[in-house]
Amino acid sequence: MIFPIPREVSKQNGRLKINESLVILVPELASDSDLFLASFLSAELASRYGIAVRIRHAASIPKTERFILMGETSNPLLRQYRGAKDAPSAGGAPASEGYVLDATDQCVAIMGSDKPGAFYGLQTLLQMIERSEGSVSIPAQRIVDAPHQPFRGIYIFLPGRRHIPYFKRFVREVMAPCKLNKLIVEMDAGMQFDRHPELNAGWIDFTKDMQYTRRGRSTGPHEQFQDSGNMVFTDGGVLEKQEVADLVQYARQHHVDVIPEISTLTHSYYLLTRHRELAEIQAAEWPDTYCPSAPGSYKLAFDVMEEYIEVMKPRMVHIGHDEWRMPWGICPRCKGKDPTVLFAQDVNKIYSLLKRHNVEVAMWGDHLIERVRGNRFHRARSPEGYSYQMPGALSPQQVRELIPKDILIFNWFWDNTEEGSGEANDIEVQDFGFHQVYGNMTPEIQDYVRRSQRKSVLGGAPSYWAPTTEFNFGKDMMYDIMGCANLTWSMRPLESRDLSEKVQQALPDFRRRVAMKLWPSDDDPVTPVDISSHLNTPSGSNGLPGIEFASLRNGMVRAGDKVFDLANPEKSGGRNAILVATGGQRKESETVTIPLREDVSSVLFLHACSLPAQNSTAFRETWDNADTADLLGFYQFVYEDGLVEPAPIRYGVNILEAGWGKGHEPRNVAWQAELVDCGKQADEPITFFAFEWANPRFGKLVKEIRLEGISGFTNPEGKIVGGNSIVLVGVSVVRKRPASKDRASMSPWSKPGDAPL
Repeated sequence: MIFPIPREVSKQNGRLKINESLVILVPELASDSDLFLASFLSAELASRYGIAVRIRHAASIPKTERFILMGETSNPLLRQYRGAKDAPSAGGAPASEGYVLDATDQCVAIMGSDKPGAFYGLQTLLQMIERSEGSVSIPAQRIVDAPHQPFRGIYIFLPGRRHIPYFKRFVREVMAPCKLNKLIVEMDAGMQFDRHPELNAGWIDFTKDMQYTRRGRSTGPHEQFQDSGNMVFTDGGVLEKQEVADLVQYARQHHVDVIPEISTLTHSYYLLTRHRELAEIQAAEWPDTYCPSAPGSYKLAFDVMEEYIEVMKPRMVHIGHDEWRMPWGICPRCKGKDPTVLFAQDVNKIYSLLKRHNVEVAMWGDHLIERVRGNRFHRARSPEGYSYQMPGALSPQQVRELIPKDILIFNWFWDNTEEGSGEANDIEVQDFGFHQVYGNMTPEIQDYVRRSQRKSVLGGAPSYWAPTTEFNFGKDMMYDIMGCANLTWSMRPLESRDLSEKVQQALPDFRRRVAMKLWPSDDDPVTPVDISSHLNTPSGSNGLPGIEFASLRNGMVRAGDKVFDLANPEKSGGRNAILVATGGQRKESETVTIPLREDVSSVLFLHACSLPAQNSTAFRETWDNADTADLLGFYQFVYEDGLVEPAPIRYGVNILEAGWGKGHEPRNVAWQAELVDCGKQADEPITFFAFEWANPRFGKLVKEIRLEGISGFTNPEGKIVGGNSIVLVGVSVVRKRPASKDRASMSPWSKPGDAPL
């Protein structure tokens, strides 16, 4: 699967074998871009496939040697390559960021229209590589490709220090293959400030208070609904300036432009924790909005912006400005003034500052559309009955006259399902004269191909409002990321069911590349464990939705290199599964114990649940991200020394329902699991999911494994999850690798002096 889907693919005969006689060619006077591409490919081939392919400088294309060549069309070796082809087959890349990829049984040539185009061609090449029966090769084909839209992004929070390695792997191993080029990063007080260190101290206090009180936001004096705190990034701390600059540079190296969001006017907790005198509602526990009538608000906000600009050197800054929820008339400095005028003045003050620094401006657009925010004011009532007015939208005339039209508008109000107004909002933003991107984008956006043809629509970006971690992104975001990447790049969108299946199929490879750990099954043989004596479910059992036990396959089944041996009921007393009830109002959990008594590198389970459960997004409980995925049970690994290591079984993380292959909610995918069809009939899938637990205690014997169903687990809404079942049909292990006395003699560099320099 090549993803996003390319524009043109022409299959050809033959394959280019990848082995250590292949070379990566660069010109004699190679550019930094040429060397980066070559180094990137060489590193990927070594780390993924264990093949050392050397980089070689050359003045001309070799006549007989097999090679890979990448770069812009100005690359002198690529000019030679194109000259050796007839004109029709050697046409250049079609557009900005586009590429042509020619793969034959002798060579691969990637011709990018520019540096990003060559890089994206390389990402396609990496997806084309196939491993089969011990050999690695690239099928011959020609691909002509270019993006549908120029703005292809993701909105995230600044990562904390311990998640910086994941951030970089995410850029390299998720954003690059998906051909995404914009990263909007909410910053707030996540970087250490030299001018205002008190903001960092206050931000840490605010973050701790929200976490320790189990809240996502504070409320106003009369329980008014305030802005979300968005305080769940940087792990409750702050990053040094050099760390932030390094993240920006790393992203740019991978053709990702970082756009900092520096929240102003609204969502401004970080500015006000130590400057309550600048808040509109100074009596608030934690004020969320600064006063636009106080000159000190701009002195403080501009100091922060300029410090971020010095460090990040952004091309664009997102200034926020969504969800102005102030009870109007309370602030004595703003009382009697028109909030729409103050809003426009605020935008223009910040716009002027950024323009002086040659920085472009983006903002959320909800307060520019009356259909979204109401006419000037709209009424609200707090839970304790307090009635008040909140600022609404500018009038169309004010938008036309007062707001600069070179501001990029983030349109999160694109949804057509709410009173059919989404497309009307698109049209109004365009008629005002703005360019726009779809913010908070999802693959469910209606009629995207047609709507995206409007000249004002530049692309879009899904948003994630929880900490930037592997667990959170894997659990919640891969469907949105892959789906939106395909919409903004490709002119061939996928139906939601097809997209969901492709996402689930792709997740194991994404996880291998971003996870900061080893998965033993990638390197060593997987051996099935005989669990026939522990099976407790007759093959003729009925009554479990999605699972017809009589229709389960028996014998060996595979998921890539993972192999499981499913029981034959005729040889296992008529049983073919282990079933453990889970959830509901049961007072006691059910447990099945499987003896092991081995020092294993990992244990693999082939399991499913009988019913769909729930995986809420992590920002529903910012203080407890993991429990936003329903807990169905857990495996307990009991070592001989008595230590017990648990592995939770969570819906949407490492398990899904057995009927998933017949029909499911498209967003329900499992980051830590690999799909395996265990049905006897191809047209009647019974979907199980392979989950690998890597042993954290090499050298210690695992005495037994206990599968235990949970009881009494409550979801983020505070409700006990309904009754369900975990069905386990296969267990396999990766055993300790035996030492080989002959390993040195097996090495290709066994003779002194033979090792490559």
